[in-house]
Amino acid sequence: MTSSRIAKVSALAASALVTVGLAACAPPQKDASGGDTDTGVKIAEAKSAADFGGMDKLIEAAKAEGELNVIALPPDWANYGAIIKAFSEKYGIKVNSAQPDASSQEEINAANQQKGKSSAPDVFDLGQSVALANTAMFAPYKVETWTDIPSAFQDPDGAWVNDYGGYMSIGFDSAKVPPVTSIDDLLKPEYQGKVALNGDPTQAGAAFSGVLMVALSQGGSADDIAPGVEFFAKLKEAGNFLPVDPTPATIESGQTPVVIDWNYTNASETKKLPTWQVMVPQDAAVAGYYYQAINKDAPHPAAARLWQEFLFSDEGQNLYGAGGVRPVRADNMAAAGKLDKEVAASMPIVHGPVTVPTPQQTEAATKYLADNWAKAVG
Repeated sequence: MTSSRIAKVSALAASALVTVGLAACAPPQKDASGGDTDTGVKIAEAKSAADFGGMDKLIEAAKAEGELNVIALPPDWANYGAIIKAFSEKYGIKVNSAQPDASSQEEINAANQQKGKSSAPDVFDLGQSVALANTAMFAPYKVETWTDIPSAFQDPDGAWVNDYGGYMSIGFDSAKVPPVTSIDDLLKPEYQGKVALNGDPTQAGAAFSGVLMVALSQGGSADDIAPGVEFFAKLKEAGNFLPVDPTPATIESGQTPVVIDWNYTNASETKKLPTWQVMVPQDAAVAGYYYQAINKDAPHPAAARLWQEFLFSDEGQNLYGAGGVRPVRADNMAAAGKLDKEVAASMPIVHGPVTVPTPQQTEAATKYLADNWAKAVG
């Protein structure tokens, strides 16, 4: 798996998802305009529920389309299995889930390859660097809870909005390796052939943030990710870096006993592997949010917009939280008494500074990785 995500098909997901094979015979071309709303605005150009004449009209239009295409949403990632099931049951809309283990860049590639087809993705869930490089592909839309989302986590015109986030972490199997207490521990002989990074940092959000976390521990910063690349080069030279993309299967089989990934993804493994532990380096804390956007060429433009409304509703945000991630509306929901108590209690606490790279820092770091990662690590 070359991805920013870890996927595992569960019984829950099996009942809620219908996989769409992107490599299958090409479906027919589809007009993505979606027709007109009751207000005369084209569905594919609607920028709010008000453009439909209100939420009831948006729901009516989405139900008429009857389907929604999502991509790169593993059921064990951020509770997407339960989120998809809840959305489908609430609105009676069939959700087609393609390539659940795809990377952010592969989402964009799929949209380009499938443009004009009925199987094209309707929505995206992307890491920062890939999202910001492809904003021309997004349809501006502001959900009803827009003003409840901090301005730092949204595009002012509605092209994208952050949906959930977390902290970069190190997960490890305490039955197979000594406890990891710092990033420098990973260079020790006890971790030879055991340290995996979730994805390629030039394509995957989790891997990018993993390299940034390591860079911070080595004296780097969001403006200088080079020490992170140098550290991974040392890991490779020591024989400790394991060039295998981790999955629940590789973790549970013992193939990847140390994994650098988001805390919520690593934490999900503790339920299945009691010896699996998760450490967020307090001296190198990196937080990151994923970017939610609508494909401007979505074959189901009304359903795509209803999906956004659901994700940023109280129900959707609490479902995210139940998956171990931090919902973007968490603080405001907590203040209003709308955040589930169990969700609030499960959020990790980090003492000390937390690094969240700006779009400009991400762009510069992404260029550095594109120029240097393969040469240093392969």
